[in-house]
Amino acid sequence: MEHLSKRKKITILIAIMVSLLFVSLNQTIVGTALPRIVADLGGMDLFNWVFTIFMLTSSVTAILVGKLSDLYGRKPFVLAGLTLFIAGSFLCGTADTILQLILYRGLQGFGGGMIMSTAFTSVGDLFPPRERGRWQGLMSASFGLASVFGPTLGGYIVDHWDWHWVFWVFLPFGLVALVLIIRLFPSATERRREKVDYLGSLFLTLTIVPMLLAFSWAGNRYDWLSFEILGLFGFTLIALAAFLWIEVRASSPVLPLDLFRNSIFTISNIVGFLTGMGMFGTIMYTPFFVQGVQGVSATSSGFIMMPMTLSMVIASTVSGQIISRTGRYKKLALFGLAVMAAGLFSMSRMDVDTPLHTTVINIILVGAGLGISFPIFTLTVQNAVEHARLGVATASNQLFRQMGGTIGVSVMGTIFSHQMESEMKQMVKDLPQASGAGGNAEMWSSFQDPQILMDPDRLERIRSALPEGAAPLFESLLKLVKESFALAIEHVFFAGTLVVLLAFLLTFFLREIPLRQSNRTGEKEAKVKGPVPQTEG
Repeated sequence: MEHLSKRKKITILIAIMVSLLFVSLNQTIVGTALPRIVADLGGMDLFNWVFTIFMLTSSVTAILVGKLSDLYGRKPFVLAGLTLFIAGSFLCGTADTILQLILYRGLQGFGGGMIMSTAFTSVGDLFPPRERGRWQGLMSASFGLASVFGPTLGGYIVDHWDWHWVFWVFLPFGLVALVLIIRLFPSATERRREKVDYLGSLFLTLTIVPMLLAFSWAGNRYDWLSFEILGLFGFTLIALAAFLWIEVRASSPVLPLDLFRNSIFTISNIVGFLTGMGMFGTIMYTPFFVQGVQGVSATSSGFIMMPMTLSMVIASTVSGQIISRTGRYKKLALFGLAVMAAGLFSMSRMDVDTPLHTTVINIILVGAGLGISFPIFTLTVQNAVEHARLGVATASNQLFRQMGGTIGVSVMGTIFSHQMESEMKQMVKDLPQASGAGGNAEMWSSFQDPQILMDPDRLERIRSALPEGAAPLFESLLKLVKESFALAIEHVFFAGTLVVLLAFLLTFFLREIPLRQSNRTGEKEAKVKGPVPQTEG
């Protein structure tokens, strides 16, 4: 698509960004609306599947479509993805039971995976690597904008309208994107005649799905050493061994293993995996700290998270512009990861006495570092492989980030749970008198569940029902539980710091090769098996 005029390319890119924004908004808007949806539909024991099913179907679809789009072009898969996502969004709004909602969310995931996989790859089709940075930055910024407006809008809709509109409000965006893609997006002029690796696709799916399920459930629904989790991991290893055996022998593998012989491809994906762990750990546990420790309401905590997202959007856009102008990216990636690690370390030093403005400054640092570095590693992967493998390379990069986020949330959750349990046991030893009889016993029982910190109304009811003279003990217990809660979250942020520092160190080994001026020129130098020239820096 390099032969197209600059104006036509930008018009096509706008259509792609509208598609991506449509998917992103539908993802971020659901979180704040889900409690109201579950209250209406029931199925509290199944509500996690509303997120899990989307993660599974979108992850598997993205990597499979990456290879297929290299063979048959991007347009059919963008159109199919938009059609499925629009249909899934409409059906989600008609759900009468939680099982129906889960089924329709799975359909959304299939469509979302197709769109995510082809959107970033299409940028690679439209622009050569040297120009690609600014556009990749803008694409990443669309996720940030969705994170800013989605949760707030979701809360507003369920408070003032009907929850069904959460899924319907953005349907016009999807329809506009569909029309734009049909009219503007060029079809592939030629198709590569290669055999589709159906068997490899099957065993790749059988590897990814149980692995993501295991990490999603471990430490939450089941113990890490439970039969269910160990069984899922065992099945994953068997499927992975079969997948590797098949791919070595396949004439056109769904995920060419020789890509991993390219150090740039491998290091970029590992760094993306680690950055995903750090990012999702921050996004998950900052609201817990703000609400549980600093006593901010749920609605206000959403506004407090906005500066992080806005800093990510701005930094991502500026980072892309710098890369396109200078053609250099390694020092910028190191700087971004260093800023992110510094922000996470500062968050690991927060406690019950930390003022709110300090928290905001820290999350702005994390967001800025994330925005600077995150788009770079998609660009490095795309620049390091021949254009014929652009789709599968980009999709693999997204898969590693998704797995990093899923595994990160699980690991961080385990760290938090174990530390919180340890702190609560210590608190029991320090305050044996708190478990005495009378009104104090009921109060002590309430504090056994630290989730009470997230429910200010319940805290106020307990405080108002206390017998005379019990208020000082209540305040002492409340402070101790907050300190325990804060310390557990500090360990999570410190673990995130170590993960991002590891990504920072690995980036030193990333070879910086010149960004190609064309999608055709210099492909031989970028082939996986060929030597890759190295520049200083």
